[in-house]
Amino acid sequence: MTATIPFTPAVGDRAPSSSPLRLTLAPAGAPPALIDGVWWPRSRNLTEQLPALVECLDPLWGRITRIAVSRTFWPVIPGEVPAHGHMVRVGWSNSGQDPHKLLLLSYTFGCWSLLVVPPETGPATAARLMATATDPSRSLPPSGLIREAERLRAAAEAAADSDSLREAVWDSEGGHDAPHPASRTPDGPVTRHVPTAAAGV
Repeated sequence: MTATIPFTPAVGDRAPSSSPLRLTLAPAGAPPALIDGVWWPRSRNLTEQLPALVECLDPLWGRITRIAVSRTFWPVIPGEVPAHGHMVRVGWSNSGQDPHKLLLLSYTFGCWSLLVVPPETGPATAARLMATATDPSRSLPPSGLIREAERLRAAAEAAADSDSLREAVWDSEGGHDAPHPASRTPDGPVTRHVPTAAAGV
């Protein structure tokens, strides 16, 4: 069971943004999972995406002071970003950190981890990840969860393509206009076994 956080970030002194944060967190008190939540950013621009994430998590997890990301996922990594009235330092690693994992260090609670769903991911796949990735029974790391979701998406597309092909073949052979095979007149004789009355009756 996960908890989706409804949160619309404010932009400076202007009205709140029309793009709500796409974030799901494991509910408080749940058994520990490999990740604490799932974040589906709208782009790979950390300078734009991180402030809203920190603004949402600061009241929940305590003041976020550092964020660690994988360089393989983010093309440009700023040294720090302004968020929720303070500066957050951003670090990176070429190795040792799962490319789909984001680490947040909180002033109060320690370290938290989020699965990062690529921004270009389709809504159905992202929704599946956000609904299931924080299940404590799951033992896959973030990249494993992404690969699993991709396999499920590919399998669903293959099944849909197969159904479409069968339907196209059926249509090419007459489709709805063709009589059902059971209603066709057989070409050869039909032999039926008709029970006969018992002798003497």
